Amino acid sequence: MGEIQANMAGTIAEVLVAEEDSVQSGQDVVILESMKMHIPIQSNHNGTVKEVKVNKGDFVNTGHVLLVVE
Repeated sequence: MGEIQANMAGTIAEVLVAEEDSVQSGQDVVILESMKMHIPIQSNHNGTVKEVKVNKGDFVNTGHVLLVVE
């Protein structure tokens, strides 16, 4: 199992995947808004989304787990 983490502090602008979706390494899965910029967060694993741990509008810090991919 792999965790996809926030690489900086910010607000979740959009979650692009749902639980049980298939994802590929390099695929955009979450859009993080920080300093008025939208930053795509990409999957670093191929697999299936097992858990989405954030919702649109949530504030996250660096290292916060966004998704779990199996």
